Amino acid sequence: MIALVATTGAGRRMARRLAAAWPGQTTLHSGTVAEQLRAAWGGAEALVCFLATGATVRLVAPLLTGKHSDPGVVCVDEAGRYAVALLGGHAGGANALAAEVAEVLGAQPVVTTATDAVGCTPLDTFGADLGFRLADPAPVARVSAAMLDGAAVRLESAATWPVPSLPGRSEAAGPSEAAGPDGADAAGPDAGATAGPVRLVVSDSLDATGDLVYRPPSLVVGVGASRGVTADEVQGLLQAALVAAGLAVESVRALSTVDLKADEAGIVEVARRYGWPLLTYPASELAQVDVPHPSAVVRAAVGTASVSEAAALLAAGEAGRGAELVVPKTASAMATVAVARLVPRGRLTIVGLGPGAEDLRTPRATAALRRAAVVVGLDQYVAQVRHLLTPGTRVIESGLGAEEERARTAVALATGGHAVALIGSGDAGVYAMASPALQMAGADVDVAAVPGITAALAAAARLGAPLGHDHAYLSLSDLHTPWPVIAGRLRACAEADLVVCLYNPRSLRRIDQFGEALAILGKHRPDTTPVGVVRDATRPGERVILTTLGALAAEPSIVDMLTVVLVGSSRTVACAGRMVTPREYRWLP
Repeated sequence: MIALVATTGAGRRMARRLAAAWPGQTTLHSGTVAEQLRAAWGGAEALVCFLATGATVRLVAPLLTGKHSDPGVVCVDEAGRYAVALLGGHAGGANALAAEVAEVLGAQPVVTTATDAVGCTPLDTFGADLGFRLADPAPVARVSAAMLDGAAVRLESAATWPVPSLPGRSEAAGPSEAAGPDGADAAGPDAGATAGPVRLVVSDSLDATGDLVYRPPSLVVGVGASRGVTADEVQGLLQAALVAAGLAVESVRALSTVDLKADEAGIVEVARRYGWPLLTYPASELAQVDVPHPSAVVRAAVGTASVSEAAALLAAGEAGRGAELVVPKTASAMATVAVARLVPRGRLTIVGLGPGAEDLRTPRATAALRRAAVVVGLDQYVAQVRHLLTPGTRVIESGLGAEEERARTAVALATGGHAVALIGSGDAGVYAMASPALQMAGADVDVAAVPGITAALAAAARLGAPLGHDHAYLSLSDLHTPWPVIAGRLRACAEADLVVCLYNPRSLRRIDQFGEALAILGKHRPDTTPVGVVRDATRPGERVILTTLGALAAEPSIVDMLTVVLVGSSRTVACAGRMVTPREYRWLP
């Protein structure tokens, strides 16, 4: 819950606005400010205080216990102009909350944490979205200061995890590289101003040492048990097995067992104690897993020759792109455990940048770019977003005509375990990079797509409402589709009386096809049909022309590859200089 603390009328009015915007997520308190803070502090995840920052600091100081346990605190001034992340910017979520408060109140978020100020990945939350935990958070401030002072960052890991970029990063293990091949570079300033690199170690080993050690969620514990086993026996066996193997319990992501044991109280209780999910599988699935220590006795009892080893391997394999058994079956009087380590999957995020204007790029697209360790894209699209990238981001760019190479590169890097953003203009799934990349990507890579505003939608908004009824998109480029196929599709759209949005209409060498396309459409609608021509929609130099089908056929040279052409249907009209395709609502006269 988010506690809202206010004393003045203005503060209470703003608090009520937040409460209305976030129903069920806030608490309002009464009494003096000190009383409100004391009442809220113990049970709130974060506080929004409608007070001066100095007053808030003095009041919360006696309540502070530690940055990793205290709630985040955001201050809002009396006029509601600024939302200041005061305490717990990362660990307490105050930075993100300040942005959310500012959005509701129309204020300016103020974030002063050093890594955010310079656009670097914060070390206290590095890999947190992957499930990383710091073995010891105490050195974070010192190590962050060294990194910000220019120390190179050395990431050491036995596996490649899809972590975000870091300034001056190099890698000591795995197939990752600090710099790309020819044509690749790194975003941000050069590092190395101080002596000695900062060592960040990602390891599930108890012996791991470094300036900061992160525990990845790399282990799955498989459990088998006799009916009636106690939680203490299971937990004791589990802990002893991990310690003997030198593995950190913080790296366990789940317990796994046969579905016949889904309600086994001792196993369920151990999962509850650690906060782990309990994964269960039918015996028939476990029986298909090749294990080193099968048991005929177990097969006779539950229908599979292995529970602990098979369950560990199966669950770890599903969570990653492969698994290995690192602790074979270990038994106590009534339980068995085994531990498997997964091979982490990489991330491929396909990002639509929108039509070109900064304010038409979605916040989710910006966040995806900043989260990526590698950005792959057309050189002119990379140029649009280079300033957004986190220092240390690897950039792989190429020119027109290298679409297949970009798709293969992005998929190969993601398959290797990296966090990759493959960018495209508009929406990357519309005549862009999503489809070739997804045709190449296998099940061993996690894929996400961030939608973007398409060129057609940007052009339509400039024209009016030409897409108000049924419509179709067609590309006139015959690089990938034979022209006779394109012409056939045009005829079908013309006969169906659809509004037609034409991408890639005319190039320097491909001239005649555009005229033929207009002729095909002209056989099914009059020369007076409204047509919108938009070049470089939302970008500098944008040009918007509302014309007719007949006039465009007489002067097709106003169209090129940077133009989107929208040809109206028989119902499309020009209203007050705008292109409108009626929705034909029945209530309209």
